[in-house]
Amino acid sequence: MVGPETGSKTQIKSYKHNGQLHRVWENCLVLKRTENVVIGANDKTNVIESDGRVWVTREPAICYFHAKYWFNIIGMLRNDGIHYYCNISSPFVYDEEGIKYIDYDLDVKVFPDMTYNLLDEDEYKEHREQMGYPEVLDQILQKQMSYLLRWVHQRKGPFSPEFVDQWYERFLTYR
Repeated sequence: MVGPETGSKTQIKSYKHNGQLHRVWENCLVLKRTENVVIGANDKTNVIESDGRVWVTREPAICYFHAKYWFNIIGMLRNDGIHYYCNISSPFVYDEEGIKYIDYDLDVKVFPDMTYNLLDEDEYKEHREQMGYPEVLDQILQKQMSYLLRWVHQRKGPFSPEFVDQWYERFLTYR
């Protein structure tokens, strides 16, 4: 897969299943790109909601996107440790507009001690019905949620103790 060049800045664009733009993060710095993975970082970047509202992220974040898994992971560096926000989503794609994925509402919030909360299950059920998610998609998303939670329990990938810190150090070299 072709992706953004390491050291370049790109946008992250989240869509809904019906193709409607959901949210845009500006100025994600690409720290690493392989055939299947993009690791990016941002700090105090503008986020534009579908209704036009704009807000600014509060802390540095390391973003992990995979072209084969149906989730993405954001590690946020806060005073009390690394907090993760995980979106159950389509695998990312990349084009001249940026990194893109479909957000399927189900989210996992992971705390520094690796405990977690499942979020937005009601929103998922509502959108599944409204947008007519096929049964096969629901099965894929449930399976991917299991993979993601296994990664949390095993402290795999972005959940490994040093992952976010190492990529944040790399991010600082670009500033």
